[in-house]
Amino acid sequence: MKTTIRIAMRKSALALLLALPLAATAQDGLAGINEANQQVRSYFDAGTDLMYAVGAILGLIGAVKVYQKWNAGDPDTGKVAAAWFGSCVFLVVVATVIQSFFGI
Repeated sequence: MKTTIRIAMRKSALALLLALPLAATAQDGLAGINEANQQVRSYFDAGTDLMYAVGAILGLIGAVKVYQKWNAGDPDTGKVAAAWFGSCVFLVVVATVIQSFFGI
């Protein structure tokens, strides 16, 4: 029984040693970085559109929240309006800045 285990271990070690050169032939690092760069750039337009859509949805939700506070007579309506408006402007500005920063 021990002989069978030794033979199996030797066969698996031999298979591992034969497969090692196949793992050593990897892709060039620069080609991989360029490929990743192209993939990220191809997704950027869709990501920008998504950020604009999220900004629009946040704007609508914020408008409803501010309207509710205004109708209720809350004194901090101006702070809430500024916070919601600021978050929408932030999303639009971030998308535009990233787009111009990366030259896309």
